[in-house]
Amino acid sequence: MANLKELRNRIASVSSTMQITSAMKMVSAAKLKRSQDAIIQMRPYAEKLTALMGNVTATLDASENPYAQERPIQRVLIIAMTANRGLCGAFNSSVIKRTKVVAEAYEAQGAAVSVFTVGKKSRDLLKKTMNVVGEELEVVNQVHFEGAQRVAEVAMQGYVQGHYDKVVMVYNQFKNAAVQLLQEEQLLPVQPAASSEGQAGDYIYEPTKVSLLEELIPTSIKSQVYKALLDSQASEHGARMTSMHKATDNATSMRDGLKLQYNKARQAAITNEILEIVGGAEALNG
Repeated sequence: MANLKELRNRIASVSSTMQITSAMKMVSAAKLKRSQDAIIQMRPYAEKLTALMGNVTATLDASENPYAQERPIQRVLIIAMTANRGLCGAFNSSVIKRTKVVAEAYEAQGAAVSVFTVGKKSRDLLKKTMNVVGEELEVVNQVHFEGAQRVAEVAMQGYVQGHYDKVVMVYNQFKNAAVQLLQEEQLLPVQPAASSEGQAGDYIYEPTKVSLLEELIPTSIKSQVYKALLDSQASEHGARMTSMHKATDNATSMRDGLKLQYNKARQAAITNEILEIVGGAEALNG
């Protein structure tokens, strides 16, 4: 059995860890509220804009929309979105694993796969085994549209210039604080909406069709990336809050067990001292 001093040190160490994890949980909870509000407000707009672009794309010729040209898939770009820090459960590792699975699937078809990393974790872990062609780290700390625009422009320019035939995003979609849904979403080429009965196919363009689409289609792609970044940020805070909550519970359980062990050891030591005193007294009387 460990001595009393060692047990006291372990109790102090576990208590200190518990305070840290509890504080991290509260910080993540506060950040989660802001991130959750942001994605809830953004999601309907992004989904409606994406649906509108799908409908418009279905009415265009390939020459009118350079972002919807279907080509043989020979070069693929994967945008992997993770966090800059750890301590958030399987949030980062799930994206890393899915990115490798997606890459292997395209490589099996004979395509060359490149990766653009968003977040330090994806950069540090994927650059060892995959072709990482770029990174974006700042936007993970504070998601904003300018950062999403930088990521989207890398994908759009690469696609239009023929460097990539397909662009895919891998990220965690926020559902609630305890659940994150891993997503593999095609960014480029833009997918036309499936034709359905009663769906409007004719649009009136003002001022002109070309000038409007030159602005609207890139904006839709950037908004899609922005929504994915907001989803990833909210998922990160939710995963970290849940992970730190479990860590705090485990630390509390460990501390209580150590206290019980300490009390038993202390009681045994006191009992031994009493027995020694009684034995010494009896020896003197004898």
